[in-house]
Amino acid sequence: MRTVYNSGMRAIQVTTHGGPEVLSLTTVDDPTPALGEVLVRTGAAGVNFIDTYLRRGMYPSVPPYIPGSEIAGTVVAAGPDVTGLGLGERVATVNAVGGYAELVAVPAERTVRLPDDVPDDIAGSSMLRGLTAHYLLDGSAHPREGDTVLVHAGAGGVGLILTQLAKLRGLRVITTVSSDEKESLSREAGADHVLRYGDDLAAEVRDLTAGEGVTVVYDGVGADTFEQSLASTAVRGTVVLYGAASGPVPPFDLQRLNGLGSLSVTRPTLAHFIADPDELAWRAGELFGTIAEGNVRVRVGQRYALSGAAEAHRDLEARMTTGSTVLIP
Repeated sequence: MRTVYNSGMRAIQVTTHGGPEVLSLTTVDDPTPALGEVLVRTGAAGVNFIDTYLRRGMYPSVPPYIPGSEIAGTVVAAGPDVTGLGLGERVATVNAVGGYAELVAVPAERTVRLPDDVPDDIAGSSMLRGLTAHYLLDGSAHPREGDTVLVHAGAGGVGLILTQLAKLRGLRVITTVSSDEKESLSREAGADHVLRYGDDLAAEVRDLTAGEGVTVVYDGVGADTFEQSLASTAVRGTVVLYGAASGPVPPFDLQRLNGLGSLSVTRPTLAHFIADPDELAWRAGELFGTIAEGNVRVRVGQRYALSGAAEAHRDLEARMTTGSTVLIP
């Protein structure tokens, strides 16, 4: 990673689209909160797959820019007309622009207050994953108590939280993982059955469900798992494709869904489930409430210094991580 020294706060910049090596530690001017914004001193910044998609140019982005949308920290200044948030209050957001930095200006209405017993590293690496898990269960699909669901990447950041929330709702959970270590983590989260990826995955799922398949498949892996997801789904079931960790799913003929059992496939994104500030507050309140009460445990599997952003991206893309990943400025 290149290091550039000027004056101001430290931040990571994406200098051009490419691999982790395009992440550079630099210094930039401190941001000034505008109308309706608060200035947050970052205590922790989450590292997420979407950050890697943007860095590679899979999603629209214009270098140079500071990556990162998920942070937790302390309000140190407020712009004009901000009410209801005071200096020194701890907040989190998934709507930061330039979260891989020591200071971030954020719209006040896009922040949520943090309970005292939820530390920055937990909040800063669980809000995006936790809110994703929340809308997956109550938004993009609506499995009912007693239903069986399949969660791919069960030991990942979303998978671990999703499994715990699903068990709190009385669901039976089957997960997929790639190693013995990840199997242990998935079982600790409450998974009823843990399977390995492979061509016989759908057959194993059918065996566990008396041949019927699962009500909902939650697939954040994408290209490598999508066909098995379709084959694992029960008649009139739903495949929720919410990510593409292994690459995007190629185009396919929708008519296939008829022959597979009148299946539904949806490709949701978190932004559409938290656009309304009241809905954001509701989802975040339920998430952090369950964490504060100890009903959901968030595993921060990796912590890196801000200067370790390239290593964090490299490990995430190599699937060497478990749980969530966070930068500590």
